[in-house]
This record gives sequence, C-alpha cells and structure tokens, in this order.
Amino acid sequence: MIQFLAILLAPILNMPIVRRVRRNHGLEHATIHVLSRKVKNLSMAGRSTSGGFYLYGNVSTPEVEAAVNEALQRMQAGEHGLAIHPNCGTGLVTAGVLTSLATLLGTSGMRSGWGERLSRLPTIILLSTLSLILAQPLGLALQQHFTTLGDLGDMEVVDINRFEFPIPLAGQRLTVHFVRTRSS
Repeated sequence: MIQFLAILLAPILNMPIVRRVRRNHGLEHATIHVLSRKVKNLSMAGRSTSGGFYLYGNVSTPEVEAAVNEALQRMQAGEHGLAIHPNCGTGLVTAGVLTSLATLLGTSGMRSGWGERLSRLPTIILLSTLSLILAQPLGLALQQHFTTLGDLGDMEVVDINRFEFPIPLAGQRLTVHFVRTRSS
C-alpha cells in the first residue's frame, strides 16, 4: 500500500527540490548513524532542507566532518539503508497521528460524564497501544518511500559550518552544525 502510494506520488517526490530535501534527510540520518557508533551517549537531532541539513548536538566539528564524509561514501557505495533511522521525526509524527485517531475512535459516540469516560479508558489504552505498535514499522516505511532517499546520486558536501547558541536559563551552549550540500 505504501509503495503503491509512493508510485502514485512519484511526480511530486521526484521534483528537484523535494528530491534534494529527501537526499539531505537521508544523509542526515546516515551521519547520525555513524556518529552514534563513535560518540558515547550521543544526543543529537537534525533537520533537512534543500540546501543541506542541520545537526543539533554538542559534537566537535572534526567528528561531524568525519561522520558526514563516511556516511556519504558508504551511501554512494550502496548502503542506502543508512537513510532510515528509528528515531526520525517521521516515526514520531506517525505515532502521534495514529494514537490521536485511536483516541478519537475510542471516544466516538461517547456521552459526557466521568463515568462513561472512565469506562472507555481501557479501550482507549488498548487502541493507543496498538497504534504505537503499528507506528514503528509504518514510520520506517514512510521514511523509506516518502521522507528520505538513500540514493544520493552525485551529491557532494560543500562545507560544514558550526554555530553555538546560549541555552536560556541552562547556563549551557547548544552546538549546531550546518552541512551544505550540492548536486546537479
């Protein structure tokens, strides 16, 4: 079903700007995979654009540069599975949507009053739990067919810029790297 939808939406998914975002998203995930194997207790998030991707986390620039280069090389050598990451926002959104729909389903036709709400709680918990179980493989499939692209084509890394921002009230700084990419 997901694959069929991806085929139907191929004209949109293959638009140059969408394709660039999907490729950058794939390289972002691959970079985080590589970093997570090399940096102990890695805490990192990312966000992709058509011009590259951001990495949010306190990692040194040489570590990011090495990980990006390794990820790019491995993906261009055929390791397209590196584009899929279990902690991607696609999976989180999928879980949120499915549990919200499960809650709506569990409360449909419900009259007001605490008694009825409490009596429906086991059903809502069951439906939400089933939704979360379904969300993991569905989120990975959505990544594979819609939000990432493992085939990077002729993508190259142009540069990597580091920024630091103070975190209000925490007395710490957040390190952000922007990895700028280019492809024809």
